[in-house]
This record gives sequence, structure tokens and C-alpha cells, in this order.
Amino acid sequence: MAAFSKYLTAKNSSIAGGILLVLYLLKHRRRTPKQDGPPLSCFFIQKDGRKDRAAVDKVFFLRIIRILRIMVPRVFCMETGYLILIAAMLVARTYCDVWMIQNGTMIESGIISRDVSLFKKHFYSYISVIPGIALVNNFLKLGLNELKLRCRERLTKKLYDEYLQGYTYYKMGNLDNRIANADQLLTQDVEKFCNSVVDLYSNLSKPLLDIGLYIFKLTSAIGAQGPAIMMAYLLISGLFLTRLRRPIGKMTVTEQRYEGEYRYVNSRLITNSEEIAFYNGNMREKQTIHATFKKLLFILFSVPYVSSCCSAADLATVVGYLVVSRPFLNLSHPRHLHSTHSELLEDYYQSGRMLLRMSQALGRIVLAGREMTRLSGFTARITELMKVLKELNAGKYERTMVSQQEKDTAEKLTLVPGSGQIINRDNIIKFEHTPLATPNGDILIRDLTFEVRSGTNVLVCGPNGCGKSSLFRVLGELWPLFGGHLTKPERGKLFYVPQRPYMTLGSLRDQVIYPDTYEEQRRKGISDQVLKEYLDNVQLGHILDREGSWDSVQDWMDVLSGGEKQRMAMARLFYHKPQFAILDECTSAVSVDVEDYIYSHCRTVGITLFTVSHRKSLWKHHEYYLHMDGRGNYEFKPITEETVEFGS
Repeated sequence: MAAFSKYLTAKNSSIAGGILLVLYLLKHRRRTPKQDGPPLSCFFIQKDGRKDRAAVDKVFFLRIIRILRIMVPRVFCMETGYLILIAAMLVARTYCDVWMIQNGTMIESGIISRDVSLFKKHFYSYISVIPGIALVNNFLKLGLNELKLRCRERLTKKLYDEYLQGYTYYKMGNLDNRIANADQLLTQDVEKFCNSVVDLYSNLSKPLLDIGLYIFKLTSAIGAQGPAIMMAYLLISGLFLTRLRRPIGKMTVTEQRYEGEYRYVNSRLITNSEEIAFYNGNMREKQTIHATFKKLLFILFSVPYVSSCCSAADLATVVGYLVVSRPFLNLSHPRHLHSTHSELLEDYYQSGRMLLRMSQALGRIVLAGREMTRLSGFTARITELMKVLKELNAGKYERTMVSQQEKDTAEKLTLVPGSGQIINRDNIIKFEHTPLATPNGDILIRDLTFEVRSGTNVLVCGPNGCGKSSLFRVLGELWPLFGGHLTKPERGKLFYVPQRPYMTLGSLRDQVIYPDTYEEQRRKGISDQVLKEYLDNVQLGHILDREGSWDSVQDWMDVLSGGEKQRMAMARLFYHKPQFAILDECTSAVSVDVEDYIYSHCRTVGITLFTVSHRKSLWKHHEYYLHMDGRGNYEFKPITEETVEFGS
């Protein structure tokens, strides 16, 4: 009855898995691309608009070989050593299993025949090898865990080297729309991929080794017919289940995408908690989180049930019972014509257990196909990430462009990202017939032309959305140049100070010298006393007195007020002393007298300023103004007394 109940449970699970599989396929077949989650879930966009497939095929093996070359870069490396260690421990584990079967059979034979000496001999042998078996198991676990960590370390390092090369991290989130939630890919997906690869290596190599050894043992004991039946079962069930498991790879990709969306909506709630609290938006945010979690739950429930309907381990055991019973149930079989009862028992336990172990190994290989299908989903995501990173580092990106529909064909402007030329030259910023456009092709200014040399401060003004921030993003090479020529100093000689300055994790010293390190500060020959003068210049010397040390570590985003953060950013500007600085409303929370000193000090040390501000008091610190009207027009003129009066 217990076996029958187990059969009914397995049957019901398979039926439920089949029903969920059908519902999943029908749901995704009816779904249009616009309904497939929010815009941030756009993954694996190909040129033909189809999502990248995830299946165990030739493409999968080519992809995984490419990634394995990253994780195991050389023949002689630590990863290879752990692979050999795992293989050796798996061989030792298999031989331990065979020995335990044979020795256990002799112990049971001694018990049944009431032979005390036979029982004691093999019982003490069993006790003596237990420490060795435990040692083999521990070395196997050590090898698997170390290999997972080392593979993850190499793959993570490779991906972050490309992700943090230049402005790639910015481009992925702001220019390219093929991948959203890169943090999900770089953290969880990489970990799951490495764990899946190493587990698959172990779960495939051990059963294959078991099958080879047990076939050799069983062929000499009961002939080749039994192992041949089991191998035929493996081939037939493998082909059938491979066909049945095809949706699992796609479901794995969908599962990880929904995991990323769920993490994103939660982190978004934390980041914007103050604004949401002011709006009393907790109920609306709860609806968003619940809707995202509901999508994730559906796929999380579907994958195990679809997998359960593909299970073949129990069936492999059934086939094993049928094969091992043939020589015993056939009374005319020549093998047991003259065998005694004890000989029958000994033969059954030894050969029967070997055959059942072999059938279980075959079942594990069939089940490993399911893990390989899930691995194909992780492989597709990691491969797409590597492809996008490589293209972004090469200056290529894919983004949905705005359709340009001009009434006059003579005014039509063809935008090609990166078609403009950037010329690096010190002490000058010059735009020559440069179109100012967003990455998706929205034209802000058709032909921008002006020139600024060191020592000439420029005030940039205009309504919201006119292109002020876009101008600075092009100047900082965050956005591509769509044409014309841009002459400017190298990146390191331009410095950007935003309205909400970034405070890094670290000490008080790190806030002033960011992004430099302490070693780079020493290399530049700037002492701590000079850093103290920078803080005094912006009236922040009391912070050092309060903390007592440059190495004091705090959560500076919370410890410093808005005005203190803006003044800290100006101290950071004085430390770096760039040729040009872009000040984007960066003194809005600073008093007028401190602001006046900051601008005067910038002129003294030779920092030329591009300032975005609506404060009347700043006009006197600038020689030119660049006004954008938000309708595609601009004017670049010197500041005169009449201009100041008009601006007032």
C-alpha cells in the first residue's frame, strides 16, 4: 500500500506538472510583447526582435565552452587541480560503494548463516574503513565548494573588469536598453551559473563512472543482457525527456528576469522612501510589489512541477527490479539450477544491489538533463551580458530610436551615434556644428557652435528640458556625439559637481580626495594640512575637529547636511584643480557669502567654470552666458551690464 500511495503521489505530481506546463505555454503564446512585464524587463533583444533562445543544443555548448575558458584559463591552474581532486574522490567514492556492497553482503550472509567468525571479520572491516570513507566524502565536498568559489571569482572579476571599464556601467543603464537590472546578472546569476556548472560536473561524472564499473562487474556475473536493457532505457528516456524539457530553459530565463524585477521594485522603495512617504504612496507601492511578486511566484511554482513531470529516477529503479529478477524468477535459468538458498541470497544481494545502483546512476544521468536545461538558461543570460559589455566597450549600443518626422525634407537630420569627432586639446572647449541629441535620437539643438577658453567662465541657463544636462553629458563623453567636432581636454581635466554630490563609502579623507586613494594623494604630494585648508576654505574645518581624524568612517550621506555635502564637493574640486569644472546648481544650499568665496577661489587657482544656476548673485563671476530656449534655439553672448539687468 505504501508503494501504491507513492505511485499515486508521483502520478498526481506529474499530472499537476503537465497542467501547469500547458497553462504556462498558453499564457506566453497569447501574450504580446507589450504585455510582457514593464519596460525594464527587456532582455535578449536580437536584430530580428526575438528573444534569445535557451536550449541544450550546439549554441549552448559553444557558449558554455567560451565561459569555461574564463573560469579555467589554463591547463595548469588551481581550478584544474580541484577538477582532478574531485575526479579522484569520485573514483574513490565509487570503489567505496562497490566495496561496501560486497562487504555488506558478506555481513548479511554471516548473520543469516549464523556464522559468528564471518560476521565479525567483515563487520570489523566495515568499521575500519569508515574513517577513510568519511575522509573521501569531506575531500569531495571541499573540492566542490572550492571549485565553485574559484570559478565564481574568475568569472565575476572578468565581468566587472568590463563592466567598470570607462563609463560602461553608465552606458548599460542609460544608453543601451537590451539589459535591465545588471546587478541581478552580476551577482545572483553568476553564482547560480557557477554552482550549476560544478554540480553538473559532479552529477554527471559520478553516475558515468558508476555505470562503467557496474557494467563491468555485472557482465561478468549475470551476463550482458541486464546492463544492455538498462542502457537502452537510458537512451530512450533521455531522448523523450530532452524533448519534453525544452520549456524549462526559457522558464529559467523568465524566472531570473522576474527575480531581477522583484529586487528592483524593493530597492526602488528604499531609495525613494522619503518621497513616497510624503505622497502617502505605501498602498500604491504595495500593489506594485505584490503584482511583481505574483509573476515571480507563478514561474517559481511552474518550474518544479514541470520538472517533476519529467522525472525518471523511479522508473529507472523499476526497470532495475525487472532486470535483476529474471535469473531468479525463471526456475529453468541455468545460473541457479543447483544453488542453495544462502547462495541465492548472496548472489541476489550482491548483483541485485549493483544493478539497482546502476539503475539509480542511469536515473541521475537522466535527471542531470533537467539541470543542464536550467543551466542553458543561465548560460544564455551570462552570454548576453558578456556580448553587451563587449559591444559597449567598443562604442556600440542598441536603443530604440525616436522616429524623426520633419515636415520639410530639407531639414531632415540623420543621426548616427559616434559619428562626431572628439579632439583632445588643453585649455579649450569648442563645439563645431554639433547636433545636441539624446541617446534615443530626440534632437534638442540641431547645430551647436561656440568656443570657450580657459579663464572664461560661462553661465548656462534655460528652462527645464532645454538641454543643459545633455550638453554636459556630451561634454563628459557619457553620451555619444552625433556629428560635428568637439574640442576639449581629456576626461581627467574636466570635473563635474552635481546638485546632490556623491559621498563615497569610506573615511573623511576619502570624501575630499574621491576618486583618488590615499596612495595617490601621497603621490601627488598633497599633505593632510593642505586638505585641512580645503575644508577651511568652504567652512567645513569643524567636521575634522569633530571627528578627530581623517580616517574616521561614517555614513556621510546621512551625517552631512545638504549644504555640507555641497561644500564638501567644492573642497573636492579644489583638491583636483581641473582645467574646467561643471557646476550644476551645486551651491543651491550654500549661503551667498560662502558661494562668493568659492567662485573667487576657483578663479584664483585657475579653474574655468560652466555654471548652471538661476541665482542673480552669480552673474558677476562669469564672462559669457549660453541660453537655451527649449525649442531648439540657443544664444552664446558675452555678459554686459545690460545683460545682468535683463537677467535680474
